[in-house]
Amino acid sequence: MRVCIPVNEDQGLDSSVCAHFGSAPLFMIVDQESGACRAIVNTNQHHAHGMCQPLAVLAGESFDGIVVGGIGAGALARLERSGIRVYQTRHASVRETVAAVASGTLPVMTTQMTCAGHGHHK
Repeated sequence: MRVCIPVNEDQGLDSSVCAHFGSAPLFMIVDQESGACRAIVNTNQHHAHGMCQPLAVLAGESFDGIVVGGIGAGALARLERSGIRVYQTRHASVRETVAAVASGTLPVMTTQMTCAGHGHHK
């Protein structure tokens, strides 16, 4: 399984998970089997609230799901409409998050779990 995780810096599996999907400086694509990581710059990082365009940044990338600390309702809805499953993590690092994905312990994000604004969880 390949997952996409918003991160604050490119430190491979030791990268810290960004608290908010759309405002992340980078997205880390991780292959769970091999542990290979590849960072993608989020060129839509400085968008107005509610205007996150995650699929534009991730166009052409191959992954099976997205794991976030937080995400807005609009971005979650756009990802779900595209058939992308989004999971929530409370883990600090990519390594911990990938281990949780492998163990099947992360909840699927719902609208009730989304952020009310950048950096603010409900």
